[in-house]
Amino acid sequence: MPLQRVFAILVSSLLTTCCSHSNNLLLGRVQAKVGAHEVVVTDCYRTKAPQPTLSGNRYTYEPCRDARIVIEGDRLSVNGIDYGHLDPEDSVLVDHGVVSTQRKAASAGLQR
Repeated sequence: MPLQRVFAILVSSLLTTCCSHSNNLLLGRVQAKVGAHEVVVTDCYRTKAPQPTLSGNRYTYEPCRDARIVIEGDRLSVNGIDYGHLDPEDSVLVDHGVVSTQRKAASAGLQR
């Protein structure tokens, strides 16, 4: 088998195992549905991120060591800092430590 073909097979197998809709190792991006909210975390280089957990009305999502997202009822906190109220289906982005939410209805971003 020619060396180029072996290389192409290795690269394609690496891309299919490290990149999916919920996890992109090359870009350092993971995402998951946490309750009714889509949560995206960047700067997170993991081959497989754990799924969110639910205990009572508290969702916890820890895809990386430095990103702990908690949604309890309608309140969002990231790494122990309260970011306030979330409306149903609002999305959350944790981009290199900066937290922002995207309101679904109004399509206006809030950033803290």
